[in-house]
Amino acid sequence: MKISIIGAGNIGSTLGRKWAAAGHEIRFGVREPDKAKYEALRTIGEVSQVGEAAAFGGVVLLALPGPAAADFVTQHADALAGKIVIDATNNVCGAEMNVLGRLAKIAPSALPVRAFSTLGWENFADPQIGGEQIDLFFCGSPSARRAVEQLIAEVGLRPVYIGDVDAAAALDGMTRLWFALVFGQGYGRRTVFKLLTEQ
Repeated sequence: MKISIIGAGNIGSTLGRKWAAAGHEIRFGVREPDKAKYEALRTIGEVSQVGEAAAFGGVVLLALPGPAAADFVTQHADALAGKIVIDATNNVCGAEMNVLGRLAKIAPSALPVRAFSTLGWENFADPQIGGEQIDLFFCGSPSARRAVEQLIAEVGLRPVYIGDVDAAAALDGMTRLWFALVFGQGYGRRTVFKLLTEQ
């Protein structure tokens, strides 16, 4: 796959490394691509302006600071049309933590997915704890489900699909629970969720 990663922080760079190792073509979108701090990313894939990166991939990962995600979607709606758009952002202080609603309004042909938003990036870098594989809960367009499950599995996580985009509020509740445990109760960032079921 050709994957555009908008943002080059811990989440974007960690997932980019994993997906490049799995054989995908990666392009990072940043505001100032010529900066020296992005040299390490150039060993993974290309680093370009945000707009160029958004146009590149059939899959677009939003790994921006939460408040910036809505502006990105608005400015680059045409580039997102018809693509799988994975929203990994968390606008914790906003009315909505995700940008799926805005994406549906201005790029209705996009295939929206909410994933990589419920855990700290450290759990993507090392997807096991005590020998147990970490689960990643996600939701989104059923048409994108298989491709996103593949991408989650290639990171080393176990994908757990919880439904279409209308399940995003439940998923964001899980994110808030993670924040409450880690920052409110002092659990380490290597705190994760595991689905156990008897079937």
